[in-house]
Amino acid sequence: MAGALSVDRLGPLYLGIHGEEAEERTGFVSYARLAREPGGTADRALVDEAVKLLVAWRDAHPELTEVEIKTRSHDRAEGLAEALTAAGFEAEEPESVMLGPVDGLVDAPTPEGVIIAPALTEEAMWAAARMEDEVFGSSMAERIVPELLRRRAAGEAVALWSAVADGRVVSAGRIEPVVGTQIAGIWGGATLPEYRGRGIYRALTAARATAARDQGIRFIHSDSTEDSRPILERSGLFKVTETTPFVWRREA
Repeated sequence: MAGALSVDRLGPLYLGIHGEEAEERTGFVSYARLAREPGGTADRALVDEAVKLLVAWRDAHPELTEVEIKTRSHDRAEGLAEALTAAGFEAEEPESVMLGPVDGLVDAPTPEGVIIAPALTEEAMWAAARMEDEVFGSSMAERIVPELLRRRAAGEAVALWSAVADGRVVSAGRIEPVVGTQIAGIWGGATLPEYRGRGIYRALTAARATAARDQGIRFIHSDSTEDSRPILERSGLFKVTETTPFVWRREA
């Protein structure tokens, strides 16, 4: 729920609204567990109840252009994927949830001709975020940049980093310390296809990890695509579970 404009709590669900502009608002939903007890199993009745709450919340917010919820492979939640699909959510590609010590990530050379630095100006943030949209085929920049500006103005240590080569942003990604912990998340890592295989993403990750370690961070987590998972594994992170994003998009 970090960075959300507002957060509602319905049953086991946390439901956050993101987006500075009304026409760019999206929802993100999470939960600690759907079962009544830690380590317990959520039967189909509990799952259906949670999804019913999610749908009611979604329908009560017509300004939301999309809503995302991530399921996890270690959850004991009977029929959750089926219930979300029936409610109009579409499954995207599973991601590996990676976790490990920050020290394994910090030692990577920067390739010749590449400049890696935090995107500190609004112009630099837009350039990095739009490059990520180009890679992912998304439109996240319109939400991410204003949100990052707001959070940084409030004193949060979130940062968007970019790698520049040949006069353009070729790779980018965020670092987000989890408040009150020694953990930080690395998010949004993307590299232009023609610049992959040169060690740029690894160097970008090392720069983010080094900055986090200097702030007292000891551990890094990431929801990784199959492109970045092997790189993080070689740096000492472990796959602890899988997560599958389910996304509902409002029709025009």
